[in-house]
Amino acid sequence: MAKQIETIGVLTSGGDAPGMNAAIRAVVRRAISSGKKVKGILKGYNGLLNEEIIDLSARDVSDTISRGGTILYTARCAEFRTAEGQKQGAEVCKKHGIDGLVVIGGDGSFAGAQKLANLGVNTIGVPGTIDLDIACSEYTIGFDTAVNTAMQAIDKVRDTSTSHERCSIIEVMGRGAGYIALWCGIANGAEDILIPEKYDYDEQKLINNIINNRKRGKKHHIIINAEGIGHSTSMARRIEAATGVETRATILGHMQRGGSPTCKDRVYASMMGAYATDLLCDGKTNRVVGYKNGDFTDFDINEALAMQKGISEFMFEVSRSLSV
Repeated sequence: MAKQIETIGVLTSGGDAPGMNAAIRAVVRRAISSGKKVKGILKGYNGLLNEEIIDLSARDVSDTISRGGTILYTARCAEFRTAEGQKQGAEVCKKHGIDGLVVIGGDGSFAGAQKLANLGVNTIGVPGTIDLDIACSEYTIGFDTAVNTAMQAIDKVRDTSTSHERCSIIEVMGRGAGYIALWCGIANGAEDILIPEKYDYDEQKLINNIINNRKRGKKHHIIINAEGIGHSTSMARRIEAATGVETRATILGHMQRGGSPTCKDRVYASMMGAYATDLLCDGKTNRVVGYKNGDFTDFDINEALAMQKGISEFMFEVSRSLSV
């Protein structure tokens, strides 16, 4: 018989993502409606080790669903990667009566959740990352807002790029995953999309493409460059020198992490937070919430971490054909 959960903790870890507050709110209110107490852990695993833990009521999460970032804050924590740090984290949970924990974050956060589950703390992961790179889920909290933020910014850069007949290299976030770049490339009608999963670092192809497009009468050229490729400013200098076309780099940076979440991010994050809470109330542990084939579901955390996620070949092929 699984131990009855009395107190649920919730933390956000890793990079912040719009919609995290909606997930926190859902955890708090779903838990309270099920007769549970809720504690918020500030600053991720770092705050757990430092015992920065507060009680959360339904009122405490009022008017937070529309806010970007995370009201619980987030921080990196190298100490929690060690066995000693993980053991200390489990002891802190037990000391504060936290027998169920919801961890909102990415793969690195889930690895920490896995360790806590192995040490006796019922733990559920919720995918919160703008990069859309959690393999077990077709949706991650924050992606929809981030990609819309980037799309709107790129539209503005395109306007001025057209006015000046420039080539513009626009760098979006995504160190190891090119989903934001690919989606924006299609949505913004980019001529070239550079993503870690596909780029062959043949810059001469870009140069030839720009020159050929100019011959066909194109007045501007948009290159969407993922953060994992990077070096946009030096790339712009080389392209301008090789083509004679004025070339500018724009790095959108952390603006993509901020802002009020879209309706999709608010609703999906709410569903995922509630789902995670229900799993804990049912005595489940070592699970990751996901969205698959049109429904919310869950996976064993070991299985989830072992999954690999690649770029859709169809989407990439379509992006190439539409840029002609």
